[in-house]
Amino acid sequence: MFQLDLGSTGRYCDGLNRRSFLKLGVSGMASLGLADVFRARALSSQTGNTTRSTSCILIWLDGGPSHMDLYDMKPDAPAEYRGIWRPIRTRVPGFDITELFPKQARITDKFSMVRSLHHNTGDHFAGGHRMLTTKDMGVSGANNGQRFPGIGAIVAREVGARRPGLPAYAAVPNASSIGLTPGYFGGHMLGAHLNPYQTGGDPNSPTFSVQNLNLAQGLTLDRLEERRSLTRHFDSARRSLERNGTVQAMDRFAQEAFEFVTGPTARNAFDINREDPRLRDMYGRHSWGQSTLLARRLVEAGSTFVNVHFGGWDHHWDLQAGMERYLPMVDSSVSALFQDLDERGLLETTLVVLCGEFSRTPRMNDGGNGGAPRSMGTPGRDHWGDSMFCLLGGGGVRGGIVVGSTDRNGTRPHSRPVTPANIHATIYQVLGIDPRLQLLDPSGRPVNVLEDPTSISELF
Repeated sequence: MFQLDLGSTGRYCDGLNRRSFLKLGVSGMASLGLADVFRARALSSQTGNTTRSTSCILIWLDGGPSHMDLYDMKPDAPAEYRGIWRPIRTRVPGFDITELFPKQARITDKFSMVRSLHHNTGDHFAGGHRMLTTKDMGVSGANNGQRFPGIGAIVAREVGARRPGLPAYAAVPNASSIGLTPGYFGGHMLGAHLNPYQTGGDPNSPTFSVQNLNLAQGLTLDRLEERRSLTRHFDSARRSLERNGTVQAMDRFAQEAFEFVTGPTARNAFDINREDPRLRDMYGRHSWGQSTLLARRLVEAGSTFVNVHFGGWDHHWDLQAGMERYLPMVDSSVSALFQDLDERGLLETTLVVLCGEFSRTPRMNDGGNGGAPRSMGTPGRDHWGDSMFCLLGGGGVRGGIVVGSTDRNGTRPHSRPVTPANIHATIYQVLGIDPRLQLLDPSGRPVNVLEDPTSISELF
């Protein structure tokens, strides 16, 4: 086990430096960690899970992006609400988005938008926990520990990988929610073996490689094969004494773990340099674009749930500079992903979800952060969980649909309120998981994964 410093994604309003540390344990193949992962997956498959071959890519806008500046603009609202940019018409009439999203404007028929999402908290940690687990459970900035498994961990437990040799649940380049790694993406009471497999590094770097697939220091493939041969020798002796399903299953778990580290499937999927340079250009030659492309490679190869981390959205001031830097990168990443999935015949089997832990205040502040107006740059927006957005497309979800609306100034849902549980239920429906699923808590009591298992029917 060792620790890799992945660098910082900026400082959030709570003062914490978002420096991610990725702990890598896969290189220690002498341990049983990977075999435990595959064993858990097989046990889960015995409970009647679906075999529907759909996957999900969750693009997580960590820090809270403003609905008023992206997908739910209010050009007729007072100036202090409507913000700096104007909406533009898109391919779908009535589905206007920010002028900083010209590429997405051409493909709005491929995805839909929920404009009436809300959970009514402006706390980063409470919002993140509600969006990623659907649960309140008292989580806040003062009590920020995970209280329930993240959706990706539940998916990994219920479905497993779509093809052998790939992690069912992965994160590119890391799984970070408000600076906590794996934070609310983690397996929690389901076990650390259901935490996402994190690639680390920067997929935009010319020297990018997935460190997790490297062997421990001093352990070569030949030596690993020797260990494997020795294990087979003792297993063979044991089989003569005990021929039962457990021993045979152990053989299969060990084989899958060995193939994950030494086989070509994962190595090929993680090798982003195999992609056409022109396609890489289309996604954007930046970390966000290349991370999104890598996520597509993973679901194409057989992963079921992949998180992509876009961090740094806590714009209390100088919103203009932040949006003019970030939104073109989102635009290239998202538009390229939908077009790429469609051209590869993967759009019907891959759900794309884009959201963050909350939104920003509809009314802009003065940019002073307690000092003179604009002393911190252009005005910004503060925390807001009463009205939010969520983009969903692919995986059988209809495109070109706008679900719900907010009031004139974007402060609260005006029609068709939607909660995080409804978003999760929709994802479960796409992946073929019963949204009425229950888990056993540490005391052995059954707990509903979703308090409201109703999916968003307009999307199907």
